[in-house]
Amino acid sequence: MALKLSRRGRIPPFIAMDVLRAANQAAAAGDDVLHLEVGQPATPAPAGVLAAARAALGRETLGYTDALGLPPLRAAIAAHYRETYGIAIDPARVAVTTGSSGAFLLAFLAAFDAGDRVAMAAPAYPAYRNILTALDLVPVELPAGPDERYQMTLDLLRGHGGAVDGLVLASPANPTGTMLAPEALAGIARYCRERGIRLVSDEIYHGIVYGGSAATVLAASDEAFVVNSFSKYFSMTGWRLGWVVLPPDMLRAAECLAQNLFISPPALSQHAAIAAFECRDELDANVARYAANRALLLDELPKAGFERFAPADGAFYLYADVAHLTNDSAEFCRRMLRETGIACTPGSDFDPVRGHASLRISFAGSTGTMVEAARRLKAWRR
Repeated sequence: MALKLSRRGRIPPFIAMDVLRAANQAAAAGDDVLHLEVGQPATPAPAGVLAAARAALGRETLGYTDALGLPPLRAAIAAHYRETYGIAIDPARVAVTTGSSGAFLLAFLAAFDAGDRVAMAAPAYPAYRNILTALDLVPVELPAGPDERYQMTLDLLRGHGGAVDGLVLASPANPTGTMLAPEALAGIARYCRERGIRLVSDEIYHGIVYGGSAATVLAASDEAFVVNSFSKYFSMTGWRLGWVVLPPDMLRAAECLAQNLFISPPALSQHAAIAAFECRDELDANVARYAANRALLLDELPKAGFERFAPADGAFYLYADVAHLTNDSAEFCRRMLRETGIACTPGSDFDPVRGHASLRISFAGSTGTMVEAARRLKAWRR
């Protein structure tokens, strides 16, 4: 008799990670691979973080911490909101997590019960959909296109026929890089409050913007979960550290969930991350490189036949419409990797319905990598 496999274990893959595995296998076989598939800065953690980690290794026991994180780190994160956005929050509302992934898991488990419906704009980060599905929640994907700048709008919410219990926003968004204006963000937060919809705001690309600044939903609501991470702007992907600012009514629920699911976030990463907020010059230099990469690709990729992109206000992605080149973005990306050594993520990862005609290009790597990628693509498309 076959043993049971749960429905939760049959969720779709995170295709970007499948592409990364294929790209790493190609590199191990001797191919010269350019990684434009994952949202990972090419730079290490800033020097101040590395120094703090070395000091902690010699000074700290590195045992369990409080389930919601080291008090000095939670205080530093609260200070970050005061200094960056002019918003005062109680450090008790900050939960440090194992990456933003742990933050989403805490938020979804604390706020929703099995069968609850949680809306998001499509295209969207696939882990929203897949984590919700694994938790027996129902993802409700509302198609957003050029007219909506690939973002959630009040018209999309109002036009949806069914009731929803939650809403996930992302600004800047993955895979598109588009942002919501402060007044749009406030309007959506007000709509959610009036209708009892719990809002989860993904703000992990804050700090990586190209003109203007990203607004936090904390300016409009204390009832939202606000997720951020040390992975993107702070260039600490492998340190697996993020945080969520909790609604005041969710503090104990999140703490009990964290105690049982995670015990605590990684201690060494927490001690090191306290220094991250003092490394702005180095981190902003990274953002300047992303801006140069973005400008280079927007200039060069049309010469290779990639001409239509979502407006990349922030993050480090270009979401390209390739309907004139393929109706199978997954196969197109496999062929690109095989024939050019360039790894990109098919749009089907982010939009299972319409993503067959799009792909995501990450420009988080070095400028030299972008120059070489543009050269190869132009040669490939001739």
